[in-house]
Amino acid sequence: MKKSALVAFGAFAVISPIAYAQSSVTLYGIIDEGFNYNSNMKGERSYALQSGVMQGSRWGFRGSEDLGGGLKTIFVLESGFDLNSGKSSQGGLLFGRQAFVGIASNYGSVTLGRQYDMDAEFVGPFEVGNQWAGNIGAHPADLDNFNNTVRTNNSIKFKSISYNGLSFGGMYSLGGVAGDVTRNQTWSVGAGYTNGPLALGVGYMNVRNPNVSFFGNATTGTPSASTANATYPIYSGFLSAHTYQVIGAGGSYTFGAATFGATYSNVAFKDLGDLSSGPNASGYAGSVHFNNAEVNFKYQITPALLVGAAYDYTNSSKISSGRGTNDGATYHQGTLGVDYFLSKRTDVYVLGIYQKASGTDSRNLPAVASINNQSSPSSNDHQALVRVGIRHKF
Repeated sequence: MKKSALVAFGAFAVISPIAYAQSSVTLYGIIDEGFNYNSNMKGERSYALQSGVMQGSRWGFRGSEDLGGGLKTIFVLESGFDLNSGKSSQGGLLFGRQAFVGIASNYGSVTLGRQYDMDAEFVGPFEVGNQWAGNIGAHPADLDNFNNTVRTNNSIKFKSISYNGLSFGGMYSLGGVAGDVTRNQTWSVGAGYTNGPLALGVGYMNVRNPNVSFFGNATTGTPSASTANATYPIYSGFLSAHTYQVIGAGGSYTFGAATFGATYSNVAFKDLGDLSSGPNASGYAGSVHFNNAEVNFKYQITPALLVGAAYDYTNSSKISSGRGTNDGATYHQGTLGVDYFLSKRTDVYVLGIYQKASGTDSRNLPAVASINNQSSPSSNDHQALVRVGIRHKF
């Protein structure tokens, strides 16, 4: 008996390192911190430290296990945090940024969990907010979610490998409501193409009952349809929409050290007045559409030094309300940035953003400027923000 046990132990000792070598788990993260000057936050100048702007501060695990035959298990668990307070971001969720597991093959991957939609996957990389301008340089209120502000819960996602530069994918999120298959559901599709200096991406997303299922999913509790689960005045008054829809496209072309890029999105809040989705203080009816267009430029002066500039235009359509017709709002936003890499893992940067608003916003009030990822909008139609920051990756 003892001899058999020794033989078994020896066999395990030989086999065990081989099995371990076929698996990997990586701990990774980003720490981003900086100083902000905001010209008008509820009527006052603001000077403050803010964490997670160039990229959200985070830590996480990613791993894989080789199953043989070209298959492997993959997973990601990623947690956001506020460096200044130590609190978890994304409403206090432990793994609020991403949490998924799945199988990857020679054709692509199928994953299940809390994940990014296909607009964010294929079009988002062309927006400056995901390049050198951080989330404060995203489109106003990140209304098209190109900057990954909102994740999708309960999702099943497929993304292909690249076929001569072409990749594609789709995602479906189950609403989880017994007896009503479509309530709270989300689905999206997208594709991308890369050929030398040219890169292109397109995406489409459709969300039912978005105030609860989408904008309200960063919470450890249960989101309520009686409150607006997004506070940006650009669209917070439209959260009684039965459906939220985003059509997006983007592209870039590189000439040596210079890259020119652009994005376009059409965002619709459809069938307003659904009180089972969200509040409707202004008595809106019908649908409202936003058109957003961004053009951007970056130049790699040296391998360590990058400069960039961008202009973004956002306009909303007319919409009928209980107080008459809301003629819509327009937002102009300009962004400048400089990013210098001290090493492969550490960089310092300066960002400047100016936004000008006009017209009538979703609250049926005179539109005010509202730069993304700021705790409060301006008290008037313009707002400027300057940030000096440092980012370290590990």
